Amino acid sequence: MKVEVNVLDSVNEPYLKVPDEHIIAMMLRPGSIEIGLQRSELKKVTYQAGEMALYSHHLVHWLGSADLECLALYISDAALVAACNGTSGEIELQGATKLVDSRVGALVAAVNAERIAGFPNGQLFLDSVERALAVALVNGYAVRRPSPQIFRGGLTPARLRRVTELVHARIENDLSLGEMAGSVDLSIAHFSQMFRKSTGQSPHQFVLRQRVEHAKDMLRKAEARVLDVAVACGFKTQQHFARVFRQMCGASSTEYRHQLLR
Repeated sequence: MKVEVNVLDSVNEPYLKVPDEHIIAMMLRPGSIEIGLQRSELKKVTYQAGEMALYSHHLVHWLGSADLECLALYISDAALVAACNGTSGEIELQGATKLVDSRVGALVAAVNAERIAGFPNGQLFLDSVERALAVALVNGYAVRRPSPQIFRGGLTPARLRRVTELVHARIENDLSLGEMAGSVDLSIAHFSQMFRKSTGQSPHQFVLRQRVEHAKDMLRKAEARVLDVAVACGFKTQQHFARVFRQMCGASSTEYRHQLLR
């Protein structure tokens, strides 16, 4: 999922063409816009910070006056098809100049918090949020969806081992959902569903758990600094490492080390 901060003004942008992806826009400050599918039929919409809009893909929206700063989340059609467990086809969503949806709002707010923090969770977090957003959009706003495909069972032991080996090999680096699925030659939708059946965790949760387990091994060495451990385990900031470690272990990394030394 691509995330951008966009500033719209009618001087530089007389029209807005939505690309191949659907767009969820969350306003970062109060503002207004005149917008319509035809230049002769513009409607003024005023937003407060935190309010959202949903734009369907491929459509051209004409702008009159515009003064908006928004966080734009680009949701791919592939993610929407995957949310239907479909193998082919194209999803059409009903656009909304004012999108009021608590579930979507919470997910978009989580992405905004991630952006402000400098994206410490990496691409895997954004991929996971895109999947959750796609499910919410398909369930609430889909006009047309492809036929579903049902998957049964989990990953084979050999495939699960290949994914685990990939995670361990890339423990210091960013890792995407597509790379994990590609390592076992599966689509993202199929892989995510089967992976959860095999492990009881989402891919993002699994990777975080593996990174924390690797950190625990490193913390057994008294000479390893906590910052070095965080970086070596793929965490972009020490603060993010500290938060995740405490959530999973019930203690800070320093407390954990002191318990081991005692």
